Amino acid sequence: MSCLMIDVNGFTLNSSDEERIKNPLVGGLILFSRNYADKDQLRELVGSIRSIKKEILVGVDHEGGRVQRFREGFTEIPNMRKIGKIYEQDPGYANSVAKLTGWLIARELGEFDIDFSFTPVLDIDYGSSSVIGDRSFNTKIAPIIELAGSLARGLDHGGMQSVGKHFPGHGFIKADTHLESALDERSLENIQNNDMLIFESLIRSGIKGIMPSHVIYSSCDKSPAGLSKFWLQDQLRKLLKFKGAIFSDDMSMKAAELSEKNITSRVKKALVAGCDMVLVCNSPKEVDLLLGGLEWSSGEASYRRLQSMRLNKIKNKTTSFEGNSLEQAQSIMLNM
Repeated sequence: MSCLMIDVNGFTLNSSDEERIKNPLVGGLILFSRNYADKDQLRELVGSIRSIKKEILVGVDHEGGRVQRFREGFTEIPNMRKIGKIYEQDPGYANSVAKLTGWLIARELGEFDIDFSFTPVLDIDYGSSSVIGDRSFNTKIAPIIELAGSLARGLDHGGMQSVGKHFPGHGFIKADTHLESALDERSLENIQNNDMLIFESLIRSGIKGIMPSHVIYSSCDKSPAGLSKFWLQDQLRKLLKFKGAIFSDDMSMKAAELSEKNITSRVKKALVAGCDMVLVCNSPKEVDLLLGGLEWSSGEASYRRLQSMRLNKIKNKTTSFEGNSLEQAQSIMLNM
């Protein structure tokens, strides 16, 4: 039943936020920079969310670099390209830094009862994307597989699962799907033999969450990947044997809206295609339309997949990782 991840407007919940969270369709809440003033406020906000619905999944985009929602009082996480550059000189040290980065993200977010960050980015930087760029570890497949895998292991040590994005690969095209429709005209064989190799490797390593892109891969399907049975069922579930949770990208993004104008139809299409949880952000009016008009029953298997994304609070209490204390990990990040 709980198939939607929504957002809230400010530092505290208003009555409309509370009513939306209570709705049985809502199973997740994503936080943004507008929801963060300081650590005390964040703790109170997450606490108030959980006082309404204890089992709700709380997530945030906290990759590092230009995509880090909480700044003041949190360690500044470098963009993943910096770790990729270290790899080119010293692969062993780069992998250690990636693991430490994952652990630090998990430790700092877990302190506030946040279940996961939507990370790591698994996209290849082809040098053309206006939105991926230095969010990608590298321009080559092998370093991305190594470094993303190391970051995922660090997250896991801190009690947090990974969400690899943006399946099957967002780095080739220039368009920003937040603002416009995006078309990738490469062949399926090209995508499978390049971008998808990274997802395949992370899946074999046990990654529990994946987010598809809103890109249309026109040689394969006319719908964006996140609304496509071809991509989510035939490729992700059957070919790559992914058994974890699929989170859609934000259904209020322009590329999703242009593919299907009606928000209820759009979300239903994503759910039918195979998403376990659909994100609808920055559009409270559309959320209200959904909560009044969407009918969906997710099933037990989807529920179990989503529950596997919950923060492991026992593991999150670890005080050191690979010989580094929290303070040492923070210092390494600050000096990168």
